[in-house]
Amino acid sequence: MSTNPAFTTPPAETTRPDLQGTFGMAASTHWIATATAQSVLERGGNAFDAAVAGAFVLHVVEPHLNGPGGDVTAVFATASDKTPTVLMGQGPAPAGATPEHFRAEGLDLVPGAGALAAAVPGAVDAWLLLLAEHGTWELADVLAPAIGYARDGHPVAPRVVATIATVQDLFRDHWPSSAERWLPGGSVPVPGTMVRNEAYAAVLERLVQAGSGVTAGDDTADDETAADDTAAARVARIEAARTEWAEGSVAQAIDTFVRTPHRHASGTDHAGVVRASDLAAFRASTEPATTAEFRGHTIAKTGPWGQGPALLQTLRLLDPLDDERLDPSTVLGAHTIAEAQKLALADREAYYGDGDVPMAELLSDAYSDERRALIGDRASHELRPGTVSVPAGALPPLRVTYTPGGEPIAGVGEPTVPGARGDAPTTSAVAVPAEDEPAHEDRGEPIVMATGETRGDTCHIDVVDRWGNIVSATPSGGWLQSSPTIPELGFCLGTRMQMTWLEEGTASTLTPGARPRTTLTPTLVLRDGEPVVAMGSPGGDQQDQWQLLFLLRTIVGGWSPQQAIDAPALHTTSFPGSFWPRTWTPGGLVVEDRLGDEVISGLEELGHVVTRAGDWSLGRLSCVTRDPDTGVMGAAANPRGAQGYAAGR
Repeated sequence: MSTNPAFTTPPAETTRPDLQGTFGMAASTHWIATATAQSVLERGGNAFDAAVAGAFVLHVVEPHLNGPGGDVTAVFATASDKTPTVLMGQGPAPAGATPEHFRAEGLDLVPGAGALAAAVPGAVDAWLLLLAEHGTWELADVLAPAIGYARDGHPVAPRVVATIATVQDLFRDHWPSSAERWLPGGSVPVPGTMVRNEAYAAVLERLVQAGSGVTAGDDTADDETAADDTAAARVARIEAARTEWAEGSVAQAIDTFVRTPHRHASGTDHAGVVRASDLAAFRASTEPATTAEFRGHTIAKTGPWGQGPALLQTLRLLDPLDDERLDPSTVLGAHTIAEAQKLALADREAYYGDGDVPMAELLSDAYSDERRALIGDRASHELRPGTVSVPAGALPPLRVTYTPGGEPIAGVGEPTVPGARGDAPTTSAVAVPAEDEPAHEDRGEPIVMATGETRGDTCHIDVVDRWGNIVSATPSGGWLQSSPTIPELGFCLGTRMQMTWLEEGTASTLTPGARPRTTLTPTLVLRDGEPVVAMGSPGGDQQDQWQLLFLLRTIVGGWSPQQAIDAPALHTTSFPGSFWPRTWTPGGLVVEDRLGDEVISGLEELGHVVTRAGDWSLGRLSCVTRDPDTGVMGAAANPRGAQGYAAGR
């Protein structure tokens, strides 16, 4: 594929090769998970077996970015059905999670850390559903790598250590079960130390044991019937594990543990409200993807209970524009892209949530034409949602700073700008966006504050196999610093409810039984009805913003996947953030310094409030690709942080 002369010429050298092969490809945010997934492909498993095996390993090797108590969304297609389908592993708010309860606790925002912010865990059940419906391997075989790394140990990555160092005082002073789990001998582990999680290994073994009594049918049956019986028995064993997770010892341990008040990111102590009955009432599901067309490609995302359709709206705004206005490496392109994103993200705030969202109108030609006219020559500093036939929700509070009652709290910031380095924590009386703090390069990892609050969470994994099965998945939540470790389980709960509002009438007001509007947003790209790319990125609100740059550089610019992943990234912060304390920076634009002084100065002249984030700090994309005409597959991974990895042959 030749590059577009309207775009900046990509560098001749990439940080890593664009992998190509005909057997299978895997890419993820950690090399062990990638290697695990590829090993499953090598032993005859399909892409879904491989993705599930890699995902459970991510629980173990990237515990600062995801965990069993969190959530996952995925977009996939099968060899026999190319229709893009969403795996919905976002648990809802518990029955006891009402705005009234939070206000009675003295809160006006859902805290960013602590079990009161926990939605019902959805990740484990979703992965088991995917394995049951589309995998081929036995649960015991799929979970064996994760059980091995949890029970026997793995070398802990430097970024995990940096996260533990950041929250060590919180663990020692307020979360003793987390201190016992993550501070062996009372000290922060050294990078490369072998760390174990025997409690989580035991949880996984109990899931396997739950289905151990299920066997296939009559041994005297004919071959076809015997094969059907064997397949049905495999699914029944997985279903038994799902029941054990939702209704057995895991649910009971969660219920018991969260009833004890503990410190939250608000600086106050609260008990959680998630109960065993909430877990028993939830099951993951699949649903059709939301799609839009862009330059001869179909882009598939989650529904508007996630932020994914905002990427589709942005693409609809950009589609008819001249190519030179879509190059992120120029002043004109970066400005145009940022202004389009602001419009789409304003609609996210006004319309997106777990309810009746008018996506057809929001993606329509007429509406896109109307909104595109608002992209001006200077940076907008306003939040400007549009108007459709369905009334918008009330706009959330627009705060550039946040002081919850005036108590000292840790300074906070946008994902992947200052990040967790294990430095001594800094505090201030007011929570402000990181764009107002001195910027430091952090090589693509999230911000973690001494309060446990985390922004820029998440892992990602992509797999494609030789048969044409393909999956893009973004697991997240339940990271080790989100709430106290539950000792019998070896993991903690997530904080996804911080993405809801306590104010009445917004599109994403906290509602018992409703899903928080998640930031998890994997992507599947199709051409002529055939899947050609599965991709995604960690990064909170920035996930789709960084993926947009990839799509523009590859589809319009003609860049290779690795060139696009390596390229300088940028994102706007001119909208209310999804993470506590939900602040915004009007006109905010965060850029990698590699964008260049001339481009950055040009953006400032147009009114953008620019924060330089370092040379290699934004974006942690990975992807796999497949050419349906030749069968050649590819993979690429993020170099930032030296942790993401792609493999295949």
